Amino acid sequence: VQLQACGGGVVQAGGSLRLSCAASRRIISTYVVGWFRQAPGKEREIVVSNWSGRTSYADAVKGRFTISRDNAKNTVHLQMNTLRPEDTAVYYCAARYNLRTDWNIWGQGTQVTVSS
Repeated sequence: VQLQACGGGVVQAGGSLRLSCAASRRIISTYVVGWFRQAPGKEREIVVSNWSGRTSYADAVKGRFTISRDNAKNTVHLQMNTLRPEDTAVYYCAARYNLRTDWNIWGQGTQVTVSS
């Protein structure tokens, strides 16, 4: 299974971006999906995960980011609003079979840069 992420770019603080992640097989409707990010010099951190209708957001993005699934298109989206310079990072989509397995399916990453 492969994940293909896109939608990154450069935006001014306060702006919005929408990331998308398409899977090569029909897993989006059943797998746990999530978005991670890694800023320069920092460890990769989880931004949001979604499973069985439940969603968990990192405190830093609550109220600003929204994850959604399009099962028909086998795609996951991350709507990012009110972006801040500290949101600058490479964003990765990921998937795992269930909550007891590792995050073992990763997209290639897409750069998000927020200018002040």
